Amino acid sequence: MTTDQIVYAVFGCVIVFALILDLGFMSKKNSIISISQALKQTFLWVLLALAFFVFLWIEEGQKIGLEYLSGYLMEWSLSIDNIFVFILIFDAFKVKEKNYPRVLLIGILAAIVFRVIFITLGVALVAKFVWILYVFGVFLVYTGYKMFVAKEEDHFDPHESGVYKFIKKILPIGATDGDGKFVIRDHNNKPVYTSLFVVVVLLAAIDLVFALDSIPAVMGISRNSLVIYTSNIFAVLGLRSLFFLLRGAVNEFEHLQQGIAIVLVFIGAKMLGEHYINIWMDKNAQVILSLLVILFCITGSILYSIFTNKQKMLKANKE
Repeated sequence: MTTDQIVYAVFGCVIVFALILDLGFMSKKNSIISISQALKQTFLWVLLALAFFVFLWIEEGQKIGLEYLSGYLMEWSLSIDNIFVFILIFDAFKVKEKNYPRVLLIGILAAIVFRVIFITLGVALVAKFVWILYVFGVFLVYTGYKMFVAKEEDHFDPHESGVYKFIKKILPIGATDGDGKFVIRDHNNKPVYTSLFVVVVLLAAIDLVFALDSIPAVMGISRNSLVIYTSNIFAVLGLRSLFFLLRGAVNEFEHLQQGIAIVLVFIGAKMLGEHYINIWMDKNAQVILSLLVILFCITGSILYSIFTNKQKMLKANKE
């Protein structure tokens, strides 16, 4: 077996183990996940991702290892932004807390399948048409700018989304959650799709939208398909525990969006200026620079959010 085949085999085993663990021990029906449980699960997924980083460094070398770590941190920070939209969807459709784990698990499994398809298509397109990277670069710069200047009133409304309106047109949607079911029968014995079904579809659709940002972003860090697949899927695997950890802190990270936006603009600009950057900086230095920018922007935006929130609380207490 080649080194790449060994790494893919180990990655596959880790994913199977993680899903069995999740399905078998963390997804009991009608169970409610506490903050402490969510913290332990989040720690487990992060530890798993970092252990794979060490393994990748040993098997593939420093450059690939650091590319994976940069991609994982990029995807992980985008996942936090993703989670805030998930919380809006759950609140909008009044999902009961006991149904959270199962609905999230199905949405995340769908997200993994869709991301694998998207990544495969993206890698194939870039291999055939290199100029698409410049399109990705422009798209990331534009997305980052729009994200940076977005106002609070521009926030996503699930009931006004095109996906929700489309579902309502083609399927009979009921107002109930079906006591945890996705499909129920009306008095005429015809199928009616519950609000939980709508939530699952919206979660998958929203992750597809986020994938349009995240996959080009990680391709701006690395062109290695192994790095792109593994960093994406490891970040998605930790989404559910991260949801339970952060759902009570939606307003605590109000400046995180700006930090992510700066990273997207940086990666987009790097993609657009790659020819000239390669002249002045070798690939290893570029990977380290990307990693430092991601760490600085994400950590800085989180710390600044915490600082400004404390300042607001002090001001409110004085008044």
